[in-house]
Amino acid sequence: MEHMIWNVNPNILELGAIQLRWYGLLFVGSFFLGLMILNWIYKREKKDPAVLDSLLIYIMIGAVVGSRLVHCFFYEPDYYLSHLVEILAVWKGGLASHGGLAGVLIALYVFAKRYNESYTWLLSRIAIPGALTAAFVRFGNLFNSEILGTPSELPWAIIFQRVDMIPRHPVQLYEAFAYLIILALLVTIYRKVTPAFATKILPGTFLVTLFTARFFIEYAKTRQAAYTTDLPFSTGQMLSIPFILIGIIWVIWAFKTKEEK
Repeated sequence: MEHMIWNVNPNILELGAIQLRWYGLLFVGSFFLGLMILNWIYKREKKDPAVLDSLLIYIMIGAVVGSRLVHCFFYEPDYYLSHLVEILAVWKGGLASHGGLAGVLIALYVFAKRYNESYTWLLSRIAIPGALTAAFVRFGNLFNSEILGTPSELPWAIIFQRVDMIPRHPVQLYEAFAYLIILALLVTIYRKVTPAFATKILPGTFLVTLFTARFFIEYAKTRQAAYTTDLPFSTGQMLSIPFILIGIIWVIWAFKTKEEK
C-alpha cells in the first residue's frame, strides 16, 4: 500500500541565522484570527473592543510562558533541570498545550483585575478562539514533523520522511480537525444561547471536549515525555484528566444554575 510522504521544510524562509517557520507563522496567525473573533464578540455584545490589543499581549505571553514551562518540567525535566538556560530557547521547540492553557488562565485573571473585566466572561469568550489556536498549533506540529503517531497501515497514514520511512497515524491532523469541530460547536452554542448562559456553559464545554479529544488521540501517539511511569496513561493523558474533571463539574454547575442571574 502506498502512503503519502510528508517532507515539507519546516522553514518558510532562511536568512542566515534568521528563520521564519511555519509553526511560528501559524501560532502567531491564530492569535490574530482569534483577535478578529473577539472583535466580533465585543461588538456583538456592545463592549468596547479597544482593550483587545492589550488582551492579545497578555494572552500571548501567558500562552508561551505557560506552555514552555510545562513542556520543560513535565516532558523533559531531567534535561532542563540540568540546563536551565535552555528553557529560554523557545525557538528550538517544545511547547505543551496544557501549560499554554494554564498560562492563559493566569494571564486572563491578571488582565481582568487590571481592566475591571469579569473573569468568567473573559474565560467563556476566549474559549472560542482558544480552540482555533489549538488547531493551528497542531498544523504547525505537522509542518515540523513532530508529535508523531504510532505506526499504521491505514490508507491515510503518512510517512514523515524527515524522521523515518514508517507510515504513521497523522495525529496532528486528528487533533487539528477535532479542535476545529470544537470551534464550530462553541460558536454554535454562543450564538444559540443567552449571553448569561454562554458565560456559564462555554468554559466547561471547551475543557470537556478539547481534553477528551486529546485524551483519546494520545493512544495513537508515540511517547512524548522523556521518561516512563508505571501508570497506564501517558503524560499528556494524565495532564488532561484534571481539565476534563473540572470541565464536567463546570457543565453540571452551568445547567444547575441556568435560570440564575
